[in-house]
Amino acid sequence: MTSPTPIAFLQELIRLGRDGEAAVQARVADALAAVGCAVETVEYDPAAVTLKDEFATGQTLQPGQRRAVIGWLKGSGGGRSLILFAHPDGEPHGDLSRWSVDPFAGVIRDGRITGFGVADDLSGVAAMISGLALAQADGWRPAGDIIIASTPSKRHARGVAALLARMAPPDAALYLHPAESGMGMAEVKACTPGLLEFRISFAGKAPETVEPGQTAFAHRSVSAATVQAALLAALAELDAARGTRILHERIAGFVGRATNLHVSHTTLGVTGKRNTIAVSGVIEGAVSTPPGERLADVQAEIAAAVEAVFQRAPFDALPKPEITFLAGVAGAEVPADHPLFRAADAAITTMFGKPAFVNPVHTASDIRVPILQAGIPCIGLGPLGGNLTQNGFADEWVDATDHERCVAVVANILKAWCG
Repeated sequence: MTSPTPIAFLQELIRLGRDGEAAVQARVADALAAVGCAVETVEYDPAAVTLKDEFATGQTLQPGQRRAVIGWLKGSGGGRSLILFAHPDGEPHGDLSRWSVDPFAGVIRDGRITGFGVADDLSGVAAMISGLALAQADGWRPAGDIIIASTPSKRHARGVAALLARMAPPDAALYLHPAESGMGMAEVKACTPGLLEFRISFAGKAPETVEPGQTAFAHRSVSAATVQAALLAALAELDAARGTRILHERIAGFVGRATNLHVSHTTLGVTGKRNTIAVSGVIEGAVSTPPGERLADVQAEIAAAVEAVFQRAPFDALPKPEITFLAGVAGAEVPADHPLFRAADAAITTMFGKPAFVNPVHTASDIRVPILQAGIPCIGLGPLGGNLTQNGFADEWVDATDHERCVAVVANILKAWCG
């Protein structure tokens, strides 16, 4: 059976997205069988997946069973194995009235394929299957095994981690996802910072009075606003110290420093109660961490900075704050001299006439999963894309020519790596 063109196959997945993830996965299974793969469907519970150097609280996990589709192509022997993965799950459909075209028609306009989820991550799903079909077009057959996995990822779905826990680890992994940075196929993700998200809940002390208005008694209280200011100063001091102390050449060479701690937002007191002392507050934020830094060490630094605030007057008489670490992933990377990176670099250099650009600052990229969970190297690449729905935009798109380039690069990587 003749395989559809890469563009036609991607458009088909976009159209099926109208009916949801299950419809996309059913078509993926058929396409994998058409390129000679033995197809397996795996049901799993994300909450039951054991992770290394990664966690998420129950509040951030989407409950329920998920389904992954895997295609296995057995090699002739003697070659290196490779797992290719991408995620078929997208954002909830929500309000689509802002779209200028039908979100599920796969319209091509000004060289861009527009469709719901096309850049996150239907293009990646389509490219790994079309890439295998292109590699086989001249009669090539792999020496090493090829595994193609369409695995849920969003909202901590943990699809590829669940699959890797079930199998003998392949020799390497390739993550297919359109590039959000604007570089498109000229870019390779070979380094990803980790990310730790935190919440600090704290309390002040109200003045001892039965008066409904408390401003006249403010000097007899400890406002949560004062506590907040002290905590923000302590976190800023920790951020500055980490920026000087924590080093990583790839990341710092790109953005000027290897780590950042920032406060995303705060809440304080009760809105409208201007004559009442604030007695509670919340600070939330995040820390980026370079590959090699342990999450436990960063957690301990934040806890120590917060505890130091409450060891001095007048805060030492207040209730201890509650520090919650909401989610965390460690950083990971593949060196530029690794054969997997060299295979991708060679394919991109042939296409563009210059070496691949390494994006080292796409925080918590899924390239981390095979590296951290299975100890195997992983890089990521994909076509130019934009207007991602998850960022609040409409008319999500992928460059059509770059999608075809991605398919060609995947085919070349398969031949170079699997032999």
